[in-house]
Amino acid sequence: MDSAAANEQQADQPNSYTFSKEEHLCSKRLISLLFSKGSSFNLYPLRFVYYTPQDLPPGQTQVLVSVSKRYFKRAVDRNRLKRQMREAYRLNKHMLYQRPDQAPRLLGILYIGKEKKTFHSIQKKLISGLERCLNK
Repeated sequence: MDSAAANEQQADQPNSYTFSKEEHLCSKRLISLLFSKGSSFNLYPLRFVYYTPQDLPPGQTQVLVSVSKRYFKRAVDRNRLKRQMREAYRLNKHMLYQRPDQAPRLLGILYIGKEKKTFHSIQKKLISGLERCLNK
């Protein structure tokens, strides 16, 4: 296989399947900015809130994952859903890196459903949501 074909094959595959600390949205200032000025849409059982501030330097997308305490009283249930959402994002975030100019810089993924869903249904909705974020 020549080097051009090898480079093309590498371009199709994501560089990394990690979900590092730099990708987590932790800053209170950025979180309040996301919810005050961001756009949102629902793909039941998920809600996506996204925003690209002008003052934020271009780079990777920072993600916030949240599950409501109102519907899931037990921390075990909330943590399981958050783990499933993070895993689905980790496996599919390469979609955002294929088109970095269209990707949002801040992304909030909230679980708004009242019942627990399977990983496959969460992953399917997350993929649809990421595609929709890129197309807006």
